[in-house]
Amino acid sequence: MNRVALEAARRSVEIEEAGVAKLRAALDGELGEALEKAIATIKAARGKVIVSGMGKSGHIGRKVAATLASTGTPAFFLHPAEASHGDLGMVTTDDVVLAFSWSGETAELADLIEYSKRFAIPLIAAASRRDSALGRAADILLELPLVEEACPNGLAPTTSTTIQLVLGDALAVALIEDRGFSAQDFRQFHPGGKLGSRLHRVDELMHKGLDMPLLPEQASMSDVILTMTGKRFGCVGLVDGEGRLAGIITDGDLRRHWTDRMQDQPPAKIMTRAPLTAPLGSLASSALEVMNRRKITVLFILDEGKPAGILHIHDLLRAGVA
Repeated sequence: MNRVALEAARRSVEIEEAGVAKLRAALDGELGEALEKAIATIKAARGKVIVSGMGKSGHIGRKVAATLASTGTPAFFLHPAEASHGDLGMVTTDDVVLAFSWSGETAELADLIEYSKRFAIPLIAAASRRDSALGRAADILLELPLVEEACPNGLAPTTSTTIQLVLGDALAVALIEDRGFSAQDFRQFHPGGKLGSRLHRVDELMHKGLDMPLLPEQASMSDVILTMTGKRFGCVGLVDGEGRLAGIITDGDLRRHWTDRMQDQPPAKIMTRAPLTAPLGSLASSALEVMNRRKITVLFILDEGKPAGILHIHDLLRAGVA
């Protein structure tokens, strides 16, 4: 193992951790006040957040724009050089500009800055120098603390881009919570891939109506066996006179309690009262967690205590949740 290289990697992480700690401390002062103003400005905007930056700050800006857009804040990244060659037409007076520049002296941002001032478009800047061109022009300056770069030459943007990224995430998360943006809202922007599948709701995957293995609480044991065999869920739910789930009998219950006189017994004698269930509208991933934790394969889905559906672990597997 190359000990020198490993030590350099550790030192890099420690330096960047120290940078993030300085950013956290700054949020207790003027940076925190400025961030509150930025959140209010973005919330009040009728248009989009136009994120821009050059070089490494531009890469950070692209990620911040993508995070904002995926969490309920319309946003896109505008390359400052392309802005100077016609793409300023994408920016409207209803928008807000969020510009990233560590030095605050990025020449390529000049046209975007001038455009935002000419048309009174709010300009939020994330920079480390208040007296820079960007810092002076900004309506709201998110002044980043000066930090040591992890690069041994102090040249390659490392810690500086890390705290820019963390600040962007902090802004996005603050907007998520302030707007009450839910997991279901999140799914609207992430319908594909594993993330989208884990945001399925149970009512999208469950079996409903006559597909459910349900019987009245007073049913005979013969009815229980026939229903369990016919519905193929390995269980039967028993409901009371108001249609509420009173209990559940599984094939395992039948095996454990089987006697020659089983069919003469009332089902209520062996049913499990207050079985594990999931509420209508809950996430399928939450139902999966319950199934895995309690080592069961089916859950009844309840709506105000009444069975609205039944979910089998195979339904979760087919949907890509498991």
